[in-house]
Amino acid sequence: MHGMVSLARPARGVSIPFSAIAFAALCIAAFLLLIATRPQVPGDVAQAAILDGVILWNSILPRAVLALIAGAALGLSGMLLQRVLRNPIADASTLGIASGAELAMTAALSFSPLLIGLSREVVAFGGGLGAVALVLALSWRRGLDPATVALSGMIVSMIAAALSVTLILARGEYAMSIYIWGAGSLSQQDWNRLFSLGPRFMIGFAAALLLMRPLGILTLDDTSARSLGLALHSARFAILVLAVWLAASVTAEVGVIGFLGLAAPAIARLFGARSTGSLIIAAPLMGAGLLFLTDCLTQILGPGFTDLAPTGAATAMLGGPLLLFLLPRVHSVSAVTAQSTAALKRLSKPLATLIALSVAIVLLFVLFLALGPADDGWHFATGTDFTNLLAFRLPRTIVAAGAGGMLAAAGFIMQRVTGNPIASPEVLGISSGAGAGLTVALFLFGFPSPVIMLLAMALGALTAFGAMIAISARAQFSPERMLLAGVGIGAFAMAIITMVLAQGDMRGYILLTWLSGSTSRAGSFEAWTAMISLVVLVAPLPFLRRWLTMLPLGGNSSRALGLRVGTSRLTLAVLAALMTAIASFLVGPLSLTGLIAPHLARLAGFHRPGHQLAASVLFGAGVLMTADWLSRVVIYPYQVPVGLFAALIGGPYLIWLLSRKDTKQ
Repeated sequence: MHGMVSLARPARGVSIPFSAIAFAALCIAAFLLLIATRPQVPGDVAQAAILDGVILWNSILPRAVLALIAGAALGLSGMLLQRVLRNPIADASTLGIASGAELAMTAALSFSPLLIGLSREVVAFGGGLGAVALVLALSWRRGLDPATVALSGMIVSMIAAALSVTLILARGEYAMSIYIWGAGSLSQQDWNRLFSLGPRFMIGFAAALLLMRPLGILTLDDTSARSLGLALHSARFAILVLAVWLAASVTAEVGVIGFLGLAAPAIARLFGARSTGSLIIAAPLMGAGLLFLTDCLTQILGPGFTDLAPTGAATAMLGGPLLLFLLPRVHSVSAVTAQSTAALKRLSKPLATLIALSVAIVLLFVLFLALGPADDGWHFATGTDFTNLLAFRLPRTIVAAGAGGMLAAAGFIMQRVTGNPIASPEVLGISSGAGAGLTVALFLFGFPSPVIMLLAMALGALTAFGAMIAISARAQFSPERMLLAGVGIGAFAMAIITMVLAQGDMRGYILLTWLSGSTSRAGSFEAWTAMISLVVLVAPLPFLRRWLTMLPLGGNSSRALGLRVGTSRLTLAVLAALMTAIASFLVGPLSLTGLIAPHLARLAGFHRPGHQLAASVLFGAGVLMTADWLSRVVIYPYQVPVGLFAALIGGPYLIWLLSRKDTKQ
């Protein structure tokens, strides 16, 4: 297996016992403040006192203990995953375990509520185990290195999220309740969930203690581990099953608690825990404390008897900035380098190939307008039928093509600006940042106009891209640093979105529709927006070829050649953010078009930046048009999110592309 990224040792002079005691005291103080400031039950004094006692003993206390148990289970799960994969960015969220468990639970609740009542833990465990198995299978050829595992986990999570949203929209009567559960709510009315989850954690903790020797040996390389008599595959499988079971158990009981399994071991290492034994103790304690403190704060800051936000979303909001804070302390033990896709051959006539590609895209555009299923079979519309269908098919096809082209151009810019072939709006949290901007607009204006929505999404995308650039620049935009930054930014942005979704009002439904990436409601406004934005925002890029050629060389080299790096990066960042925001507004965030289109252009043999840009735009338009066509024909007369098919088309191909043995570093 490849090397991993590790956290540097804590700064000198930091007292680990003092830090632990201070953190525990903070948790106790928060709980005492919660008890002291909790709302009082109105009415008769004697009756109010009885009801107040009922709330204390049957809601507040079991909720507090459940937060401790769930946090400890997630902290232990994250520690096990990071040890067995030698990957410090592994947890239930980044490996798709939470998304897989949520998908399985959503499917069971949608189609067989009786099943979810009888075997909720089994359903969640099956979904989580299936997701992590798929992630490991996708990244196996690269030796499970952290960058590829994180990228595979992101792809699986995107697909699972798209499927979950599809099921939620199809089962509208359960939509908001499923999302409130998915946001990770710890609200309790009795001790039943504690009695269910507590024994599972104790069994898991005991099993982790029994596996302490294999966990310690797994910190070595595979050869050394085998020489010590460890059965590698059996040990890894046992530890993975244990970690997935712990995470799935929490998801089954309280929903998705984002980011905790990633943050708890990281903070434990920051406080000085290094050995396997110390991490087995420290990671669960840190996870318990983090979730407990977060849950107390959501109750204290919430109005009346309601929470400020679901605890899972609040944890992600704290975890994202926490990871960004930890990034300067991350250093590479064995550098994780993403492999760029070298062209199989350099085209001798790139202009002619671009013309041929353009013709192919136009033919594909016409084909998707004319070809489609009907009640009596497939039809290729002509004449009057074709004209009548244009009003329905033309706007959404134009929207898909325009959004695909803009996402491809944005991904191309990001890869050139950072010199990193895994950069894209989806991977680096830019699309999620646009969604956070939309959420803020909905919160401030209620039901804003499309123009305000676009401006808010552009501001959110630009903020996310600027944060990623600032965080990653000091590490020369290394893949592992950018992935960690993207995970943190994306988690924070999605937590903001989830907070509004869990409110259950019409703003949540607008966000849910946006998340699904549906083009079924595209009209003339969206079509004109896509066409004009594509032309206006992509047109300046050919005149910026010098910037796009020099920036991949790095900041120092670019400055030595006379380039104003700050100005060029800011200008390109604004263009990329605007394209991402508009494309996300049109088709949602669930797409990998911005990641794969530039790779397809390089693979096709386009070498110069100008040619790569044009080919990327064409490939992006083709990929998203194909995804949109599939979304409306695959289960006709019903439709599924276009983002699902974009991820299904691009995800597996991208993993194959990054795992190629003959690509250049």
